[in-house]
Amino acid sequence: MPANDFLKNKNAAAKKTSKDDSHGGLSSAQSSEPLRLQVFLAHSGVASRRASEQIILDGRVSVNGQIVTELGTKVTAADEICVDGKKISLEEKKRYVILNKPAGFVCSLSDEKGRPVAADLLKEKYSERLYNVGRLDMYSKGMIIFTNDGDFAARLSHPSSQVEKEYIVETSQDVSQETAKLFEHGLRVDNVFYKCLHCDVLKARKIRIVLIEGKNREIRNMLESQNIGTKSLVRVRIGNVNLDDLRPGDCRELTPAEVKGLLALCR
Repeated sequence: MPANDFLKNKNAAAKKTSKDDSHGGLSSAQSSEPLRLQVFLAHSGVASRRASEQIILDGRVSVNGQIVTELGTKVTAADEICVDGKKISLEEKKRYVILNKPAGFVCSLSDEKGRPVAADLLKEKYSERLYNVGRLDMYSKGMIIFTNDGDFAARLSHPSSQVEKEYIVETSQDVSQETAKLFEHGLRVDNVFYKCLHCDVLKARKIRIVLIEGKNREIRNMLESQNIGTKSLVRVRIGNVNLDDLRPGDCRELTPAEVKGLLALCR
């Protein structure tokens, strides 16, 4: 019998899974109940629920030794579930961590080019498999949120969330007030429309930009369109959470109030 059919029959009479608490992980009762495979992956710190669905479709997940590619397949903590051949398990404690990413680190769980990975900076302190919510490019610095809570990651990273992200940027040329207003009004670069919420000129070559979008290299592309180079780009705030005096390479856990505040900002 095919693995997918076997698992469907096995779980046909299973009770519907109850929702997990928004800040504390699965209870022992919930962890023994059948979960959809993509939910199990998300609660195991593999990736967000949406990203976990693609991992399943790509044939990277096995259940009890058999590859499973059907979304919605039900599993329990008693099943042996592997991603890329490595066994995973439910993580009962949810983690919400901010890292002050130094320049030179990529925001990925692994890098085929062998470049330093930002998530590795957390491994000494956290045993859970944490993944980044959103990205900063390799040369940008500042705040990145890491979690093993797939629902939290999905809500915060969804395009409709419109959570503010604040950056301090040092440039290689002067930025005029007219250019700042242009960025607020919006401009099109290579058929992509970019628009910031605020752009304040702090000094001739230092600006503060607030975005509610998550387009790749948005700030750098806007500046380059006006022949302005970027010397330094630091993300100092996400929503209600500030980087404050967290040193490059250091991390800390978000407080329950900060997590609740971030979720409240998601539209």
